[in-house]
Amino acid sequence: MKKVLLTHARVLAEDGLRDGLAVLLDGGRIEAVLEAGDARPEGAQIHDLEGRTLLPGFIDVQVNGGGDALFNDAPTVETIRRIGAAHRRYGTTGFLPTLISDDVEVMRAAIEATAAAIDAGVPGVLGVHLEGPYIAPERRGAHDAAKFRVPDAREIDLVCSLRNGVTVLTLAPERVAPEQVREFVARGVIVCLGHSAATYEQARAALDAGARGFTHLYNAMSPLQGRAPGMVGAALEDRHSWCGLIADGHHVHAAALRVALAAKPRGRLLLVTDAMPPVGGARDTYALAGETITCRDGRCESADGVLAGSALDMAAAVRNAVATLGIDLAEAARMASTYPADFLGLAHSHGRIAAGMRADLVELDASLDVQRSWISGVASP
Repeated sequence: MKKVLLTHARVLAEDGLRDGLAVLLDGGRIEAVLEAGDARPEGAQIHDLEGRTLLPGFIDVQVNGGGDALFNDAPTVETIRRIGAAHRRYGTTGFLPTLISDDVEVMRAAIEATAAAIDAGVPGVLGVHLEGPYIAPERRGAHDAAKFRVPDAREIDLVCSLRNGVTVLTLAPERVAPEQVREFVARGVIVCLGHSAATYEQARAALDAGARGFTHLYNAMSPLQGRAPGMVGAALEDRHSWCGLIADGHHVHAAALRVALAAKPRGRLLLVTDAMPPVGGARDTYALAGETITCRDGRCESADGVLAGSALDMAAAVRNAVATLGIDLAEAARMASTYPADFLGLAHSHGRIAAGMRADLVELDASLDVQRSWISGVASP
């Protein structure tokens, strides 16, 4: 593969956005970030970005669907490929196809499909997110409570069986004992807490057992109250855990998101989409757990008004974060790329524009709309 030089770019470097840099790609890696006066390599294919912004590609750890496909409906390599292609249009260069609560057979198929997709080199797939079924009926959201259960030894083996990617598991700590959380973590699973009515103490016990984060902070979890801090209180207090934020203007009030920014250490908040089939698709309805979900004005909900995922894409999440949270583009971009990579244990390869990192990049125009992306150095069509 010929070397590619991206010139005249506004690049997110370690010290922030810097103008006039060039990024040299060699195969699937970044070879160098060059200053204006540095010598240019001979024979490289040159793309002049004309001052547009070059960011690390976005990493979305919660993607239920896209391109009119839902992972639960058909947990196959082709579905993963279709979802990834739909989200790539919005700058997502790494993602976890996300399976909401379902039967053992569907979970097994999803894990096997994810492993096969990674082996086949499907662009962007980094692993799998199992959102449930070990969650609480009281905070089920749009999940089918008939699928809920507690894990036995056989199911623990299944959850831990992905051999070639990252596994994230969302569970309710009042449904899964700390010793089981500890076993998941010891076997390489990233445990997140969510869809839970847990007390502060139950959430704290799961964190002490190794849980790493919280799935869509504020949504489908026990709230912060003065004498009952709940799961939200545990999440905001803890200095080490990560929290996903759905910044679509529907799931969480902007003031609550700003509270999270004020409470959590820098680097511990991730932008996620919780996206459903309409993202990058042609239809505004889909079926979920036997119900028809309608997306209207960016809001996906059931007939009785329950939110059921989102119609959010990562580029829109970045724009929303800049517009409503009082942060600059550099920090919003890190919340969409650098911090998710850190959360997934991929800081050595993803989420930064630096020599030796994966050439996963996204180019934005002045309106922060996606113009082009690269996954392992391969430009989008």
